[in-house]
Amino acid sequence: MTHANLMNNYFDPNSVYTKEDFRRRFRMRRHVFERLLCDVQQVNPYFRQKQDRTGRPSFSPHQKLYKDEYLREPNQEDLNQLLRKAEDCGFLGMIGSLDYMHWDWKKCPTGWQGGFSGKIYII
Repeated sequence: MTHANLMNNYFDPNSVYTKEDFRRRFRMRRHVFERLLCDVQQVNPYFRQKQDRTGRPSFSPHQKLYKDEYLREPNQEDLNQLLRKAEDCGFLGMIGSLDYMHWDWKKCPTGWQGGFSGKIYII
């Protein structure tokens, strides 16, 4: 059922989410993901779908991609990297964000310009 939901949401021709939604969620275009998945399946049998002991299909290749690297608890090295990235942006001690961006605020109110960088950070 999880595979069916994943396919219905992101990979089927009439998927729930658009190509733009896919790119925002997975940080790459869908066709790039599909090509990577195909290439990985050619060199690593782990990413080919198999049957479990009851004869049912096991996890699909779409579900397995990068599971151990990205679907795990962060280790101390990961946390240190997140802290350094947040500190570089002026957010000391914050690890609640994996991504951020900023926009220059061209019409920043004059009263804020002395102690405010004129940038808005979206976390």
